[in-house]
Amino acid sequence: MKNNNEVQECLKKIDEINKCKENINIMEVCGTHTMAISKFGIRSALADNINLISGPGCPVCVTPDIYIDYTYELSKNKDIIIATYGDMIRVPGSRPEYNLENAKAEGASVRMVYSSIDALNICKENPNKKVVFLGIGFETTAPATAVALKEAIAQNIKNFYILSMHKKVEPVMRLLLMDESLKIDGFLCPGHVAVVIGEQGFKFLEGYKCASSIAGFEMNEIIDGIFDITKSIENNDFSLKNAYRRLVKKNGNITAVKIIDETFEALDDYWRGIGMIKNSGLKLKKEYDMFDIEKIYPMKIPYETHKNGCMCGEVLKGKIKPNECKLFGSVCSPEYPVGPCMVSSEGSCSAYYKYRF
Repeated sequence: MKNNNEVQECLKKIDEINKCKENINIMEVCGTHTMAISKFGIRSALADNINLISGPGCPVCVTPDIYIDYTYELSKNKDIIIATYGDMIRVPGSRPEYNLENAKAEGASVRMVYSSIDALNICKENPNKKVVFLGIGFETTAPATAVALKEAIAQNIKNFYILSMHKKVEPVMRLLLMDESLKIDGFLCPGHVAVVIGEQGFKFLEGYKCASSIAGFEMNEIIDGIFDITKSIENNDFSLKNAYRRLVKKNGNITAVKIIDETFEALDDYWRGIGMIKNSGLKLKKEYDMFDIEKIYPMKIPYETHKNGCMCGEVLKGKIKPNECKLFGSVCSPEYPVGPCMVSSEGSCSAYYKYRF
């Protein structure tokens, strides 16, 4: 927020939102939105009939057990170095002890990186090791993984490998809309993803008569998005709105979309707590098999959901709020997380715990 005028404008819009008489369920599909909504206290400023629901917007949270178990086993190979963003370090697999933090404590070579290019530097420093970069995130981070791959080819780096866990947002949003039990009236669309895929990437929502607005991450931008959605519902106008015009254009980042299309193909993939979603995963194309670690070390672990009382799956689908899980705040906390939603800095449970709803 820049000045008092913006604060006053936010308060006016909240008053307008709260005049809405209908019961409205609005789901945000971005972990940063989830954290910002809790941080700014937006949920508590809204009337009880305006229900904000946290959805599957945290890529770390939706990474299923099978991938965590697989990376844990990979890390035990003395010829492998795992290069990963920090949030993945403590995410538990099918058992609490199956995580990269424990693997590192047991002697595995696990390096935290801040960019995909950092992984290439590790390759150069360790020419006799296979460096496996964990590509995670939605369309937002997929271009960075693709750039690292292109650089590896250009620099003739032959010990660089990728485990692509990247995912697309559209398939999961479509799946959630088809779940009548959720009764989703509107989507607060993810600003970071929209910067890449543009307004056109969310135009499909209009076909579902779902009120939607692309929102940024400042308090006024989020409130603008919620305001757009409530007014759309009141006016029976289901055209996509854009409350993040300063960064999101109609066609997005054409260069980023192009490199995604050149590098990845959409294939069926698993989501934690949700299951298999058709064409929701971004996997390396066949011409890049030599960089695909799954082609070198095929995944042999069968997919199964571990029953430990964690209800992250229900949280990710918007069926319950984090504090409705029996483990929340007692058995499960950021210090001792049982599920990924409490681990990630963008996780719903982490946000609820940190800001107390």
